[in-house]
Amino acid sequence: MRERPGFVWAAPAAVFFGLFGIVPIVVVVYLSFTSWNGLGTPEWVGTQNWSALFDDGDFPSAARTTLYLTVGSWLVQTPLALLIGVWAAGHQRFRAVMSTIFFLPLLLSTAAIALVFVSLLDPNFGLAAIWGKYIGVPDGNFLGDPSRALPAVVFVVAWQFIPFHTLLYQAAARQIPGMLYEAAELDGAGRVRQFFSITLPQLRNTIVASSVMMLVGSVTAFESVLLLTNGGPGNDTKVLPLHMYQQGFIAFDMGYASVLAVLLVIVGTVLSVVVVRSTGYHRMTSDREGL
Repeated sequence: MRERPGFVWAAPAAVFFGLFGIVPIVVVVYLSFTSWNGLGTPEWVGTQNWSALFDDGDFPSAARTTLYLTVGSWLVQTPLALLIGVWAAGHQRFRAVMSTIFFLPLLLSTAAIALVFVSLLDPNFGLAAIWGKYIGVPDGNFLGDPSRALPAVVFVVAWQFIPFHTLLYQAAARQIPGMLYEAAELDGAGRVRQFFSITLPQLRNTIVASSVMMLVGSVTAFESVLLLTNGGPGNDTKVLPLHMYQQGFIAFDMGYASVLAVLLVIVGTVLSVVVVRSTGYHRMTSDREGL
């Protein structure tokens, strides 16, 4: 077969990315400089929407809540997904059955999971009303208490997405050469020493890739917050994506909502670049070099 230039093979993916990635971003950037209620023709207003950002009293609290949700999700999901993924990569008895059950949340939609937990965490009729007293919450009010609502959201998000990241770690752990562990055993290294000296370094690139997806996903988390708390109690769980939705589809201020959307794109992009550059992941060095 006659060889084709590389750009020919890349053209379908480039066109797809351009239509569904670049074009929507360009449109949103344009709308951020207009006044539009979702109907009719957008009216150009220059930087008026961007100036309104400094007068938005809900923006600082929404930004802080988004930061807390992002950091909290990473701190909870990363160690648990890493440990479970390494365990699932082994050959323990009943490992396959347990892994299958554990990965079931991957088959459920975000909306379905959120609605299930709304029922489970109901302080009157849910399991929270029964088991809350055993974990120091006698009233079982998790989603309605300002000090518990955000941790509850972090827990639900983690319950849904830990299985996905576990799959990444499981696949990566199975690619680690067995000769490394055999050599470590000959040197007298135990399981804990092998984990920190072999497993963790070999999973460095996977940790970075998982962290990028986890952080960007948390920054743009929307459905779980909307269905679990709708930003409440008060504004204690209102994140930037929810604030954007409320401005666009409740206040019908599409121009200002586009400003928030552009900010989310910028934050997600900068966050990804910072993590990749600061960890050296961009150099894509092989973990198997020299083997």
